[in-house]
Amino acid sequence: MAEEKEKKTVKKVAKKEEVTKKTAPSKEVKTKASDVETVEKTYSVRGNIFEGKVISAKANKTVTVERVLTQYVSKYERYKKVKSKIKAHNPVSINAKEGDIVRVGETRRISKTKNFLVMEIINEAKK
Repeated sequence: MAEEKEKKTVKKVAKKEEVTKKTAPSKEVKTKASDVETVEKTYSVRGNIFEGKVISAKANKTVTVERVLTQYVSKYERYKKVKSKIKAHNPVSINAKEGDIVRVGETRRISKTKNFLVMEIINEAKK
């Protein structure tokens, strides 16, 4: 009985070795950008349109745009600068970089934090 069990375990080990030795068939992988089709959605711009400076372009297809507004303070009869940061969709066709002055338009919700779209680059950043 003990000899039969030993033979069975030896057979199982031999089968496992055979399985690990086999290799998967090779597949063709598209590596060039021209081979991969890029599908860009169209967004209708509606609502606010404003200009701002790109302060961050680290995220994929997203830029953070800072716009500077002036707000009147009636107590002091003066104006103060107010800054606001907005996340905007950066299409591949535009590809705005950090430091660029861009025109941004309001559109439908693209993600949890993105409601705006970069429409065009007004001034490119100096290198």
